[in-house]
Amino acid sequence: MKAATPRPSVRVLSSVSPSAHRSTRFVSRTSNAKSSLTADTTNSLWHQPSPKKPTASPLAKLPLSSVLRSLLILSVSSSSILLKPCIYTLSALAHPKTPLLDVAKNPLLNLLVKHSLYKQFNAGENKLEVQRSINAIKELGYRGVLLGYAREVLVGESNTDPADEKASRQEIQMWLDGTLQTVDMAQEGDFVALKFTGMGVQALHYLQRQAAPSPFMDQAIQQVCDLAVSRNVRLLVDAEEQAVQPGIEEWTMKYQKYCNSRTPGRAVFYNTYQAYLCSTPATLARHLEISRREGYTLGVKLVRGAYLKTEPRHLIWSKKEETDQCYDGVVEALLTRRYNSMLKSASPEHATELPPVNVIIATHNRESVRKAHALRLQQAARGEGSDVELSYAQLQGMADEISCELLEGFQSAEAEEGKKVAPSESPNVYKLLTWGSVKECMGFLLRRAVENTEAVGRTKQSQEAMFGELKRRARCAFGLGK
Repeated sequence: MKAATPRPSVRVLSSVSPSAHRSTRFVSRTSNAKSSLTADTTNSLWHQPSPKKPTASPLAKLPLSSVLRSLLILSVSSSSILLKPCIYTLSALAHPKTPLLDVAKNPLLNLLVKHSLYKQFNAGENKLEVQRSINAIKELGYRGVLLGYAREVLVGESNTDPADEKASRQEIQMWLDGTLQTVDMAQEGDFVALKFTGMGVQALHYLQRQAAPSPFMDQAIQQVCDLAVSRNVRLLVDAEEQAVQPGIEEWTMKYQKYCNSRTPGRAVFYNTYQAYLCSTPATLARHLEISRREGYTLGVKLVRGAYLKTEPRHLIWSKKEETDQCYDGVVEALLTRRYNSMLKSASPEHATELPPVNVIIATHNRESVRKAHALRLQQAARGEGSDVELSYAQLQGMADEISCELLEGFQSAEAEEGKKVAPSESPNVYKLLTWGSVKECMGFLLRRAVENTEAVGRTKQSQEAMFGELKRRARCAFGLGK
């Protein structure tokens, strides 16, 4: 599959500094459908035990306020009648035409949004609030967070001339300041999301042409890398549209070598791969061979894809089931470090075993998460262990039932099936969240709502899970059950 030809007129939504997980006007996630590995692997995966005894409910660990807020927001998001007015309202708040609708100028509106939608999806407006949110997430059992800065601009609408060095340096410096602040807010072992187009119009110009970063850009990125390494914080580069993605991949491999070669056996710098692209297996295989040749551990974050509505359709698998098969097949190859029918070696000399790799499974698809976890249990049951560092990630405020169930090792479902308990590692589960003022986060919140128009089924499942948890707590309060 050939890479898309850069489109000079493309309108790319980007950030002055990184946004959590991804930024785009149109967001679509392919999830919540059955997917499979090979038949033999799938049959064996479902017979792997869980490591713990079942608790009353995976969602029992959430505070009541979080359950109630989630239920309210998910009820709106899963309603085809209420979702459109909600999106219209958020769009008006993100692009206010009067002070009354400006959350930065209307304190009552600011308070309302901050304690509802904002609190559901965001970490805070300053370092104190962000640190408090990170600590609260870790107290629930999560290993940490993937943190990004929500402030953003529409680069396609910027009046900056790419040839204007002074203006371009100002944009790059704004990105650098916000990114360094984000790395400073993150705690040891956390991740920070980067968005290269956030450096402004000149960066976009370079990426579209697959040119190397300018010396000033290179210096800025290296400064971020150096701070992250010194603080033991890891960096994730967001995937973007194919108009700029090939350029992003070139830059990412450059800084993977810069960072990861300094930490043998461990990835500090990660690239994001989108499974809905037909070219992803070949791209990943090529990057694996580069990392093998240059002697560092490749960092891989695997998502399904975020630009379904804006990408050329021929670049994407024709059926959703093919995306699911790609996702699960790649995960299987990465976790076993064995090439397979989906992820084929790019080198005849290394046709069987993958080089060292660290993996983040970033998806809201329960089947994919459960299969990956079951595969790890299968490896542990055989006494194999695994030298692949694996983490899971879901957005803050979304798919909490999957995150919490993963923290419990899916033991409730396994226990109901009467499977035996076996020891296993505690999964590394992270939440992706953004920080910034309420005003800065409005664009991010609008995209979460738009995203749910493409995933009403998944959102409905989350709503039902929260409603079930609320009913369980009500029964417990009246002594009618656990």
